[in-house]
Amino acid sequence: MSSLDAVHHYYDYPGGGGNYPYHPERTPEETIAAMLEELDVETVRADSDGAPGFWGYAGPSLSTVAGVDVETVDWVTEWRKEKSAEEIALIMESGKWGNLAHRYLQEYAEPGKHELWVAKRASLDASMAMLDALGDEYESHLRGGFPARCGFLSGENTWLPHGLTENRRLAEGDVLITGATANVGGYMSELERTMFVGEPTDDQRHYFEIMMEAQSIGIEESGPGVPCAHVDEAVHDYLDEQGVIEYAQHHTGHNLGMEGHERGFIDRGSDEVMQPGHVYSIEPGIYLPNEAGYRHSDTIVITESGYEMVTYYPRDLKSNIIRW
Repeated sequence: MSSLDAVHHYYDYPGGGGNYPYHPERTPEETIAAMLEELDVETVRADSDGAPGFWGYAGPSLSTVAGVDVETVDWVTEWRKEKSAEEIALIMESGKWGNLAHRYLQEYAEPGKHELWVAKRASLDASMAMLDALGDEYESHLRGGFPARCGFLSGENTWLPHGLTENRRLAEGDVLITGATANVGGYMSELERTMFVGEPTDDQRHYFEIMMEAQSIGIEESGPGVPCAHVDEAVHDYLDEQGVIEYAQHHTGHNLGMEGHERGFIDRGSDEVMQPGHVYSIEPGIYLPNEAGYRHSDTIVITESGYEMVTYYPRDLKSNIIRW
């Protein structure tokens, strides 16, 4: 038996009308107002007081048009923080195929290869292996694109935490910041590594080791009942002790699942507390202006007794030197 008595819909742009009743000149808010008036509703709970503008239309507030009180709620966003066992299983599977995509990335990267060629070939090969292995069990939640995918920033571009892949070819001496994941049942993981095309310099080794220790602190401080602010503070204090705090540009990590970034964030300003079923990236980074950036990211699941790693690509320096 359905728990819903009625379902009404409306066009999401003015002039589209709706089925309550159909009226081509009505805005979405006016269509909803007509429905609420017939139902004699005085208070509404919704995710926003009117169209949020995400898809291009930001109209008047529903409370103004309908003359009702609108209480905004974040139910879905809050519910998505804590994953079920089934959701965690999908994220774990994502970690496996993201790991394969990253393995191909390291195999195909070498001086003279174009950034996009390396990323797309690795993504394609990992995706086909994934589809061959999972077969009919794989449910695509994609609009095209690769089920397993990877990419990277290279050279000076790595000092921008959210830089864009450039039209360039790899060169010996480049620093890479990579990223790999896979969409499994609509869920994803996050794997990132700092890599070197050829032998790193002494300075590069130095910053790599600081970054990796900062990430280890973030991972080891995580667990059930631990405030996110505490984890970020521990990482922040270490980077400060090492004299590189001026090169840190973001917090330690964030929740993830159906999207790459979900609430809540591992930040000193957060009041979030880690709980079993929460899934976080741990990714402190340091970024030297116009030189290079250094960041590993691993996905962890908070458990009843601590944490469990989702991603497992080698983290040490030797394993992240690209040789050809």
